[in-house]
Amino acid sequence: MRKQVIQYTSPLDALVAITKRLGLSEDEYQIESEEFFYLYEKGEMGDDEDVMEWSSDYKDYLNLRRSS
Repeated sequence: MRKQVIQYTSPLDALVAITKRLGLSEDEYQIESEEFFYLYEKGEMGDDEDVMEWSSDYKDYLNLRRSS
């Protein structure tokens, strides 16, 4: 499977898009992203593709928040 690369015109656009994706994952798994990431880092969330993408999105979210 080829990973799609998305480029945004501004950090704000990226933050909005990532926040929407995080919300979808939170709705699907019924857990907040912060709690998910805590469990993920403890090795309790597995390594399914959805989990890996959610983890990546959350890391990107944190980096964008730190840089703004």
